[in-house]
Amino acid sequence: MKKVINGINHWIDFIPEEFNRMTEKELNHRPMPHKWSKKEILGHLCDSALNNMNRFIKIQYEVQPYVIQSYNQDQWVLVQNYQERPLDEIVNLFCTLNKQIIHIITNTPNDRFSNLCDIGNNQIKTMEWLIKDYLDHMEHHINNQILIKKE
Repeated sequence: MKKVINGINHWIDFIPEEFNRMTEKELNHRPMPHKWSKKEILGHLCDSALNNMNRFIKIQYEVQPYVIQSYNQDQWVLVQNYQERPLDEIVNLFCTLNKQIIHIITNTPNDRFSNLCDIGNNQIKTMEWLIKDYLDHMEHHINNQILIKKE
């Protein structure tokens, strides 16, 4: 889990600096009408943190395998209107939520990381896998969408 914690901490440090370097145009640009802007992608990462925080807590005490409930990502981004929110609010939310996730991971007893969850499609995974997947998901969006410069 140390590698995951270090990875999340890296992004907590990096995201504020990176987003503060971007222009309003870069932050608000949607590559296509149905695609998210960089601000909306960061908002989505906040939504992901909220949903996964819930999972990381419940998987520790619910009946196993804990069934992962999906959520409508597009509706979460739309309803919260990240596009019109001040950037500093979204950045602060991202950092705060991820600090809390690190706190949860740090305070999880080692034997709980092997607790099972049902991620759908007849796939059973461990809590450890789910936590690593959370970081992979975050890095996918950051590296492939946020850090890509508009041409």
